[in-house]
Amino acid sequence: QVQLVESGGGLLQAGGSLRLSCAASGTIRNINDMGWYRQAPGKQRELVASITSAGSTNYADSVKGRFIISRDNAKNTTYLQLNSLKPEDTGVYYCNAEVIVTGRGKNWRVSAWGQGTQVTVSS
Repeated sequence: QVQLVESGGGLLQAGGSLRLSCAASGTIRNINDMGWYRQAPGKQRELVASITSAGSTNYADSVKGRFIISRDNAKNTTYLQLNSLKPEDTGVYYCNAEVIVTGRGKNWRVSAWGQGTQVTVSS
């Protein structure tokens, strides 16, 4: 019904920048909130940033001023610009989208997740 495909992860040094992308596809009627989460080794998954369909954003305190979330509603895509990266930003980054799916004359809500993309920051 809905697939999220992430790209853009990689290995880089502290202070560097990276841009993650997440594209949604499927029988999509509408996408509400989109967000990026990350999971560091041995830790729980945490919200990094989110954005509403209207463009309102929310950030974790640890990334405020360094990361920027955006979206292109026409492309069903969200982006996460990671700047001034720190070793503690290392982890698997997951995309999430609250999607209204349509089919067989009905609509229903799906919380979709991407497969994750690894970001590794060395000191």
